[in-house]
Amino acid sequence: MAPTRRSFLTAAALAPLAGTAARTAEPDLAGLRDLTTGVAPIGVAERQARLARAQALMRTQGIGAVLVESGSSLTYFTGVRWGRSERLTAAVLPVEGQPVLVTPFFEEPSVRETLAIPAEVRTWQEDEDPTRLIGGVLANRKLAAYPVGIEETVRFFAVDGLRRALPDARLVSANPVVRAVRMRKTAAELALMQAATDVTIAAYRWVHPRVEVGMTGADIAALMNAAIARLGGTPESALVLVGEASAYPHGSKQVHRVADGEVVLMDCGCTVQGYQSDISRTWVHGAVSKEQRTVWDQVQRGQRVAFAAAKLGAPAGSVDDAVRGLYASLGYGPGYKLPGLSHRTGHGIGLDGHEPVNLVHGETTPLDVGMCFSDEPGLYLPGKFGVRLEDCFHVTEAGPRWFSEPPRSLEQPV
Repeated sequence: MAPTRRSFLTAAALAPLAGTAARTAEPDLAGLRDLTTGVAPIGVAERQARLARAQALMRTQGIGAVLVESGSSLTYFTGVRWGRSERLTAAVLPVEGQPVLVTPFFEEPSVRETLAIPAEVRTWQEDEDPTRLIGGVLANRKLAAYPVGIEETVRFFAVDGLRRALPDARLVSANPVVRAVRMRKTAAELALMQAATDVTIAAYRWVHPRVEVGMTGADIAALMNAAIARLGGTPESALVLVGEASAYPHGSKQVHRVADGEVVLMDCGCTVQGYQSDISRTWVHGAVSKEQRTVWDQVQRGQRVAFAAAKLGAPAGSVDDAVRGLYASLGYGPGYKLPGLSHRTGHGIGLDGHEPVNLVHGETTPLDVGMCFSDEPGLYLPGKFGVRLEDCFHVTEAGPRWFSEPPRSLEQPV
């Protein structure tokens, strides 16, 4: 998907179809079956291995502990799935020993339900400051004398509170630890991402022949989300752009309906056991113009160029540069100017739909085994239409490998 998920034209997973009278009933999903029944969740040993890798990096970096709060990094290391609110739930990952989970007293039973590794749980009451409790954990374990790594999404109030609790502590970025571990997916993670991809592709194949004249983006999104749910995935909000709306990567508030000769751009994904897919397909309903075919073929070339450039050890930004070099030779841009490719070529993906690092100009991080990215070098012609083809790949010793095969032609988009 393009810069951040999502804006206009979303639909609930199983919502009744909107629009014309012919589409007021829910879709017939009887021909679809759950594709995820044999999928293995992440186990205890896998999470303990993650912690061990993080601790090894902490020792290398001289970091005494890492603080993560509710979100994907907390889930990644501990299994705890917990939404963010003004009440802080967080974990201290020490350089040695078990993690310490800090959570409100009345939430402890619920939080423990998804705790998947051995860990100490400490609670705080409503009239207490959780950052003082975290400071106490660090002080008692004699970790406050070392730099404390802060995971990059930890909110300011938590960091500020920890500064007040431990005014002499040195707070540093935990990116050299958390990013380094999370960016390199294991076989178990890749298998879950493959399962999510398989569900999404199967849903596309079911939806594509059911798109009809008169449908809106919301109608098509509802079909897609319903199919994904039936196939065993948890839908991410589908983005479906019709006609001129496809010229704007995240769409328009204007309602466009499918008509002969109109572009249909779908950007959809799902999660399986928390791991995500992200796939975009573009086609023309009915008669195809010469310009539409030309642009579609150019985007297909761009996607192939990006894939070929994603060599082991290459700087992530060089992938984006390769695509922009091609597009500039075709008269687009230059750079991020329109008509052309106004967003990065791709983003990291895993537990989050968008993860570090990005395939964007200037990114120097070398591609390494296990890193996963989207490959989505769209082209956008404001006032006319846009084309985006998106498939994800992971880096292996032998080079990049697709999770989903890109479309072969405009006539065979899925």
